[in-house]
Amino acid sequence: MSEYKLGEVIMPREVIAKRVKELADQIANDLNKQEVLVVGILTGASLFLTDLVREMPEDMDVRIDFMSVSSYMQDTTTSGVVRILHDIKTSIEGKNVLVVEDIIDSGLTLNYLLKLLQSRKPAILKTCVLLDKPSRRKTEVKVDYVGFEIPDEFVVGYGLDYAGKWRHLKDIRNVNVVEI
Repeated sequence: MSEYKLGEVIMPREVIAKRVKELADQIANDLNKQEVLVVGILTGASLFLTDLVREMPEDMDVRIDFMSVSSYMQDTTTSGVVRILHDIKTSIEGKNVLVVEDIIDSGLTLNYLLKLLQSRKPAILKTCVLLDKPSRRKTEVKVDYVGFEIPDEFVVGYGLDYAGKWRHLKDIRNVNVVEI
């Protein structure tokens, strides 16, 4: 039997904050401060999205909506099956859309979401992820903005969780599996 224990800090809050500011500046610049609908993928991206949009320029029209999807089913690896638990309320036809996700590993969830959202005919559809685990990729998916590339280890904090635990941590930490 295994137990999961909180590990060491791999991404301190100060490093996260600096990178979030850089991403917000790059996104605002790339969109020429045009109106953008930021779609956060709940629940993991909520803290990242909040900090990201607060760093965007005051004169930029930023709207926010959320989707909730599930592919992990209280496990540490994706099931490969994506379920929409809550869809956005806003029509995205003809709008600039930025999908904000906490982490991309297999790419299955984000790939599914991008196909779904693209079918709704946005003017622009871009993606921003805080963490990227390219070694786990099972499908090709385009990510426009990446906070950090990380190795294949399970991480929590700053919105990321294990079975609902540790989202509230300000730093990103790894999780150790302990055999009991």
